[in-house]
Amino acid sequence: MAKDIAVPELSCVPVHVGVIMDGNGRWAKKRGLPRKFGHKEGVKTFRAITRRAKQLGIKYITFYAFSTENWKRPKDEVDAIMKLFEKNLDEVKDFIDEEIRVRFIGDRSALSESLREKMQNTEKSSEHFTDTTMILAINYGGRDEICHAVKEIAQSVKKGELEPSDITPEMITERLYTQDIPPVDYIIRPSGEMRISNFMIWQSAYAEYYFTDILWPDFTVTDFDKAIIEFGDRSRRFGGV
Repeated sequence: MAKDIAVPELSCVPVHVGVIMDGNGRWAKKRGLPRKFGHKEGVKTFRAITRRAKQLGIKYITFYAFSTENWKRPKDEVDAIMKLFEKNLDEVKDFIDEEIRVRFIGDRSALSESLREKMQNTEKSSEHFTDTTMILAINYGGRDEICHAVKEIAQSVKKGELEPSDITPEMITERLYTQDIPPVDYIIRPSGEMRISNFMIWQSAYAEYYFTDILWPDFTVTDFDKAIIEFGDRSRRFGGV
């Protein structure tokens, strides 16, 4: 558990960390198990890292849980993942007891009614917490999100409420799922892959990246600490000198 490991001294803590949880299937395959067992183990890591983020003073942490492209996976794996979402929302009370705010981003229309209801209730129950916000990206895709925002702006133009020349980056930001959440400072991706896979494309324009070969179920609190410590050594100039 994160609470059993001393908190390191940090020179700088990112405000918003994005985590691409990758490697669950490979973790299971290495052990001769069905992929769904890797997802179950990955949930344990997710819960430990969420608690650690609060201990380190991270205000926002977003986990890429299920992408718009993940529907292409085998049906039994998708069904298992959806059941995991339902089960863990039933168990999210401990996060609420620890005063962690829970948010969800993504297109909810393709999700089951029961899952959507649990997501809404969870958000409502934790909306008054301010120290740490944990965001789960479910049925989320960066391109899809930007497309959704642009469609809203196009409707305003069509109605004569807005001129095309008046469109600004801020207008797009205000129409994203993360409209009230700061941009991502740091994206962590385990499993050895070195790409962002359509994750928070707009929000990560100036993000730092951290890649590691560790598969997500094996990614420990100590590994997370190491990543956050490295962030403090990065020089962020945002296009300046």
